[in-house]
Amino acid sequence: MGTAIKTRIVKIGNSQGLRIPKTLLEQSGINSEVEIEVHGNHLIIRPVEQIRLGWDKAFAAMAEKHDDVVLDDVNTTEWDQIEWQW
Repeated sequence: MGTAIKTRIVKIGNSQGLRIPKTLLEQSGINSEVEIEVHGNHLIIRPVEQIRLGWDKAFAAMAEKHDDVVLDDVNTTEWDQIEWQW
């Protein structure tokens, strides 16, 4: 664990907040949205996980290579043929 830095809780409108020094933000990799969780008397602050990060570029690359087709064939059953109007 690194060096602890002492700071104060400040009033922000009707809420309260912390000013986090730039060096701590740089070291933690936090730069935008965060999740805050309470564990006993500790607050855990972590960056929000970037779900599907880079998927747009991956899909674009797949489309360029014509590798964006459905792999499964449509297998219909007798019920599908009788009950559904195609």
